[in-house]
Amino acid sequence: MSRLEGKVALITGAARGQGRSHALHMAAEGADVIAIDICDDIASSPNPLATEADLDETRRLVEEAGRRIVTATVDVRDRVRLADAVDDAVTALGGLDVIVANAGISAFGPAVPVQGFVDAFDVDFVGVVNTVSVALPHLPEGSSIIAIGSIAALASQVNRSDGLGLQGPGAAGYGLAKSMLCGYTKSLALVLADQRIRVNAVHPTNVDTDMLHIDAIYRTFRPDLAEPTRADAEIGFTFMHAIPVPYVDPADISHAVVYLASDESRYVTGQQLFIDAGAALKAGL
Repeated sequence: MSRLEGKVALITGAARGQGRSHALHMAAEGADVIAIDICDDIASSPNPLATEADLDETRRLVEEAGRRIVTATVDVRDRVRLADAVDDAVTALGGLDVIVANAGISAFGPAVPVQGFVDAFDVDFVGVVNTVSVALPHLPEGSSIIAIGSIAALASQVNRSDGLGLQGPGAAGYGLAKSMLCGYTKSLALVLADQRIRVNAVHPTNVDTDMLHIDAIYRTFRPDLAEPTRADAEIGFTFMHAIPVPYVDPADISHAVVYLASDESRYVTGQQLFIDAGAALKAGL
C-alpha cells in the first residue's frame, strides 16, 4: 500500500467526516498529512461542526497508521493564519505534494439567516481559493490539487421539478460556491498545466457523515413532513439517484481522492469527477 509513498498531503476540514476519511486513506497509502480544521461552530450553520477532540482523533488514527501528521486549528476564511499554518507544517514535514480542499459547511433550510449565504459561500468557495493560494507556492512539478464539490449543489443550479432543490439563503450560498468550483478548477488546470501540476474536482452526492444527518437537511429532503426521521429522509435521498441508495460512504470519495493524488492520474487534469450513484444523470447534468 504505497501509492502515495513520499508524498505530503494538505487536507482541510480533516477533523471528521470526509476529511478524516481522506486523511486515513492517504496515510494508508504512505502519505504524511497536514490536517486543518476550524474546530468551532459557525453561528449561521444549523449543524455543529467538528471539535478539537475530533481533530486529535484524526491525529491519533494517522499516527496509528505509521505516518507523520501536523494539525492546525484554522478557519479557511482567514488567509493570513492559514498561510502561517501551512508554511509551518510544510517546514515540519519537508514539503508538500497534494492539496485536498475539502473544508465545507452546509446551511440548508428557510430558517437560516441571510448571513448563512455569506458564510456558506466564504467557507465553500473562498476557503478553497485561500487554501490553494497559500499552498501553491510549495508545490513542485507533478503535484495534485483536488477540490471537493457537490452534486447536490450542481443539481440545484438547474431547474428542478421534483421539489428537492436546495432551500434558504445558506443553501443558495452553498450551491453557488460549489458550482463555481467547476470553472475555477478548469481554469486553474490550464494555468498550471505547463508546471505539470494537476487540478481536478470531485463532486460527491449525499455522503453518510454528521453533516448529512441533521434535522435541517431531513426537512429539506422531506418538506412534506412536519418531523421527518432519518428513515423518512432516506427516501428523499434515494430519489436523487439512478442507483437506488440514499448516500455513499466517505470511503467512496476517498478512493477517488487517492487516485487523483497518486501518480496513476499523472495525465488527468481539469476533470469533474462525479461520485454520485447516478444523481447527475437524473438531474440532466
